[in-house]
Amino acid sequence: MERIKILIADDHPLVRSGLIKLLEPYKEFVVVGEAGDGKEAIELTKQLNPDVVIIDLSMPVLSGVEATKHIRKNFPSTKVLVLTMHDNEEYVYQILKSGAGGYVLKNSGKEELAKAIRAVAKGEKFFSPRVSEIMIEAYLKKTNARAETLVEERKDDDLPLTKREKEILWYIAEGLNNAQIAEKLFISVRTVDTHRTNIMQKLDIHDTANLVRFALNWKNKTKGNSGSS
Repeated sequence: MERIKILIADDHPLVRSGLIKLLEPYKEFVVVGEAGDGKEAIELTKQLNPDVVIIDLSMPVLSGVEATKHIRKNFPSTKVLVLTMHDNEEYVYQILKSGAGGYVLKNSGKEELAKAIRAVAKGEKFFSPRVSEIMIEAYLKKTNARAETLVEERKDDDLPLTKREKEILWYIAEGLNNAQIAEKLFISVRTVDTHRTNIMQKLDIHDTANLVRFALNWKNKTKGNSGSS
């Protein structure tokens, strides 16, 4: 079996030696080198051609983010797995942009790290559960902000919708599906689906999640403006 060649880049010697010790029982892995900063990680990647570089974010000379960008651009066959203690949204965003294949926190267990290495080596993505949570939270924050902006941009009177489309938008906010809306309005499910498509086109909304969020925000705003339910 061909072993996965690993380069470890971390500015703390104890961390590097700890990782080497941690990976020793896994015969599918072989650590081919160690780097103490981002620049050295790039130089050793060129010399050793590892399959995976395990890299920290905070390093001297050149940060892990910049080193990752360089490695992914110039040595595309080498995958990068970030191993760090940082678990905030800004770091996650930077790493996603850098081209890294995975993001694992240093408080993860050895089995999680091993899974991450295997996945990244195959060209797959791997994120620690906490990192996945941050990504989901950031997505929800972004889509909620988008829905709120759409509502602000389009007051009720300015919505480019017909009376029927507004009725359907209201029922969408109520959580009804197409069949339930059709029953309420005494029309066919296909007609409801056509109206939904038209609503999304008119409002420049491209997915169901954003349509529901817009409908909820619009309904709440309409109720607030009218003072009635």
